[in-house]
Amino acid sequence: MKKLNVLIIAFTLLAMSVSAAVIDNPVKPTDKLRAEIVDIIGPNCPYDYNKNECTAEVLFTVNNNGEIIVLSVTSPNTKAEAFLKSKLNYKKVSHRSNKTGEIYLLPLRMIRE
Repeated sequence: MKKLNVLIIAFTLLAMSVSAAVIDNPVKPTDKLRAEIVDIIGPNCPYDYNKNECTAEVLFTVNNNGEIIVLSVTSPNTKAEAFLKSKLNYKKVSHRSNKTGEIYLLPLRMIRE
């Protein structure tokens, strides 16, 4: 009975690590998709008062309707997450994914002009 419990726990841990590995390897978006996203975001960025640039990493996917779905935003700027989600979430792009549910990672660096 103990061996069965250990086997079940090992199988469960293996299954969880395999599913986590799929999400941990996002794909970088194509140049065309990146250009579309930069056009959607525009020149404005919620800068901190003492900084001249804003950096962020946006984790997103494109659904079957061609809409961007933002999964997460990581940035040292506290205002960047809400700003980028409001700009990008459910905006249409012409990109069609090869795989259903493909996750992209877009590093952004916006510089104050």
